[in-house]
Amino acid sequence: MSKITIQDVARRAGVSVATIDRVLNRRPGVKALTVEKVETAIRELNYQPDRIAARLARGKDYRLWFILPTTAGEFMQSIAAEVEDAARRMASERVTILVRKVDVFDGPLLAQVLDDMRDDVDGVAVVALDHPAVREAINALVARGKTVVTLVSDVPGSKRTHFAGIDNSSAGRTAAGLMGRFLRGQKGKIGLFAGSLSLRDHIERQFGFEQVMAHEFPGLQILPVRESRDDVERSAELTAQLIKEHPDVIGIYNVGGGTKGIVAGLESSGRAGDVVFIAHEVTEGSRKALIRGTIDAIINQDAGHEVRSAVRVLIAKADNAPLVEAQERIRIDIFMRDNLP
Repeated sequence: MSKITIQDVARRAGVSVATIDRVLNRRPGVKALTVEKVETAIRELNYQPDRIAARLARGKDYRLWFILPTTAGEFMQSIAAEVEDAARRMASERVTILVRKVDVFDGPLLAQVLDDMRDDVDGVAVVALDHPAVREAINALVARGKTVVTLVSDVPGSKRTHFAGIDNSSAGRTAAGLMGRFLRGQKGKIGLFAGSLSLRDHIERQFGFEQVMAHEFPGLQILPVRESRDDVERSAELTAQLIKEHPDVIGIYNVGGGTKGIVAGLESSGRAGDVVFIAHEVTEGSRKALIRGTIDAIINQDAGHEVRSAVRVLIAKADNAPLVEAQERIRIDIFMRDNLP
């Protein structure tokens, strides 16, 4: 069967091609009855508009910004690489993807970067801090007609359009289930690490972890969280400090980055073999530590899927196209050394 064209829809609806284009792109000036006729024709013919062709025909260029952390660990380096790949891929479709790096742990600074976005921007994807100034900056961008997608870490109280990331509370609960089963019947202390408790993904993972541990594994005592700002050297220092202060620690859960530092701290202390360590994200470093046995399990999110999802959402909103929600759902993966891809 030949591909249904916009001309076919126009003939079925009894209107001009220009009217079809106005309806597809939600532009004003079309009567409600005409809109209904066009939408009926689209459904009956199962017309799938070629958004790329339409964009090229209109001579429309899109400019998308990705706001990423300056001090990036291996996972954020993967995110940055995926953004670069997306930029190369989308260039032929008249979509320009630009990157700005900023200290996302600094709420006012991140908010200022968002406030400074120019009017020629069509959409922004941001690794966001859940901070009042950032929330207001996102809302201000949306009020200016810009689409905002939060990436990896969310600001759910804002007016952002979409969150491209995993269910972090579920990720934390999953980590707790693994920890409790690895340590079944044992009693002892669990060290908890986070990059920052101002990052929503870190807070939600901590909450989910503590919730399950308290109800299902009360014999395991969770120690106060230690914030590393996802810095490798600081993570190593905090790990050494943890082991010195609590020689009876039997488990560690790192909700954020800096995993390489915790691995170094465990291995240099001689505790790598008897402390259960659960981390996030499969990277070159965490992969090797998982194979060695220093890390027992890794909870992973697909960096490529998250970036592609953010790009799809930003472009769909610019094109006034519908989203396929199931396609944008980021799954939680669990890896042990026996099932590494």
